[in-house]
Amino acid sequence: MLAPQRTVIRRGSGLYGLEQALRRRGFRRIAGADEAGRGACAGPLVVAAAILPDGKRGEVPGLADSKLLTAAARDRVYDEVVARALAYEVIIVPPTEVDTRGLHVCNVAGMRRAFARLSPAPEYVLTDGFGVDGVGVPGLAVWKGDRVAACVAAASVLAKVTRDRIMVELAERWPGYGFAEHKGYVTAEHTAALQRYGPCPEHRFSYANVAAVADRADPSYRRSRATTPASTLLLAEAADA
Repeated sequence: MLAPQRTVIRRGSGLYGLEQALRRRGFRRIAGADEAGRGACAGPLVVAAAILPDGKRGEVPGLADSKLLTAAARDRVYDEVVARALAYEVIIVPPTEVDTRGLHVCNVAGMRRAFARLSPAPEYVLTDGFGVDGVGVPGLAVWKGDRVAACVAAASVLAKVTRDRIMVELAERWPGYGFAEHKGYVTAEHTAALQRYGPCPEHRFSYANVAAVADRADPSYRRSRATTPASTLLLAEAADA
C-alpha cells in the first residue's frame, strides 16, 4: 500500500500556510470553523464557518485569533471577512438548547450546520481543537487552529463579534448583570449580580454556578434543574473569555 502524500507547510507562510499546502494537494475550497461563548454561563453559543478565497483577496488585513484583537480591531476584521469571504455562515445556539443537549453536543452540531450551509460547499474543513465528523468531506482538527489557519481565525472573528453584539443587546433587555462588559463570562461583577438578582432567562441553568442560585430566579421563566442530569452540570471557565 502506498503511503499517503505528505502535506508540506512552507516555512514563513504564517497564518495562510496550512491552507496553501492543502490547495497544493488539490483542495480549492477550505472552510474553517470556530465558536464563541463556550465558557460563558450566560448568552448563546455562537458557531461560525468561513471559506476565504485563494490569492491576495483571501489575505485579510489584521486577521488573527479573535482573542488577540481589541474590540475595534475585531470589528474592522469582521467587515473585511464578510466582504472577502467566498462563503460564511453563523449559527446561534440559545442557552436553552445548551442546557437541553449539552455544550459539546451543541458545539459539534453547530459546526456541522455551519459547514452544511456554506455555498459553495467546502472540499476540506479545519476545526479548532476537536474533530467534527459527518460533514461529507475530509477534515482536520488543529490545536489552536485560530492561530495557525486563516479560515479558522476568520470564523473565530465572525463568531466573537456576532456574540459580543448579541450580549450588548441583552444588556439592555436585562440590565443589572453587566452583559455588555463581561459578555456572560464569569467575573466578580457577574457573580455578584447572580447572587443579588438570581439568573435571568439568558443564563445557562445547567452550569453549576447558575444552578446554585437558580432558586432565586423568577418562577415564570425558571428552567427546572431537575430536568438536567447531574453529569451535565458544568462550571463555566472565565479563562475561555
